[in-house]
Amino acid sequence: MTNSEYCTKVAEASEFIRSQIPDIPKICLVLGSGLGPLTDRVETIVEIPYEKIPHFPATTVAGHDGKLLLAVLSGRMCFIMKGRFHYYEGYSTQEATFYVRVMAKLGVEILVMTNAAGGINTDMTPSDLMVITDHIGLFCDSPLRGGNLDEFGPRFPDQTRVYDEGLKDSLLAAAEELNIPLHQGVYAYTRGPQYETPAEISALRILGADAVGMSTVAEAIAASHCGMKILAVSCITNYAAGITGQPLSHAEVMENANKSSNNSIALMERFFSKL
Repeated sequence: MTNSEYCTKVAEASEFIRSQIPDIPKICLVLGSGLGPLTDRVETIVEIPYEKIPHFPATTVAGHDGKLLLAVLSGRMCFIMKGRFHYYEGYSTQEATFYVRVMAKLGVEILVMTNAAGGINTDMTPSDLMVITDHIGLFCDSPLRGGNLDEFGPRFPDQTRVYDEGLKDSLLAAAEELNIPLHQGVYAYTRGPQYETPAEISALRILGADAVGMSTVAEAIAASHCGMKILAVSCITNYAAGITGQPLSHAEVMENANKSSNNSIALMERFFSKL
């Protein structure tokens, strides 16, 4: 696909969304595993299934409903993505981050992402929350590969501060007010869908990773290229491979994501009230 074709698809998707909603918010919240119930606590203004949005991929993972909401959360109008797209589903990173470009085209300035992650740092236990301070994306095919999309950002975007310090500090303050433990750490990306091996986790620990998962990094790269402010939070849903010796399963991921759901929801509500 040429840059011109890609940008045309972004424009068509953004124009469709614009035609369906009364106003464009400045914030987009991406819900990872376990945070779906948050949408029961917001005032939904418009709900658009992904399949109705031109060129949007489909979600295939349990816990990802595949809907775009325009909603009011703690008094702030925002987009809410109920489900995201992953490389392991068969999408390229350009396809998986298509929605990021659409949000940028619409004028969204802040991207807030949540995800499920395996804990590498044993100071964290399953169902804990971690705000991402940086990432290791060495295994991530860059969504910027190919001709540069000049209308969105530069050819060689700086990655010194992908995650916004001000947003992180606001989230930490919200956690302190609610007495919710919130760790800070580095998130490592792997392609999946297989879980990592103990040797891979050992290597990631040496590299400085605190948690590992199969999303977020490509989206953060694309969003930073667009000049967005980014905040990302991981729910630690299991110990990574080799730490306990127990096998990993998606059922465990969903169980611990659901356990942390109340804290995650309360934290997002308080954080949005501060924006």
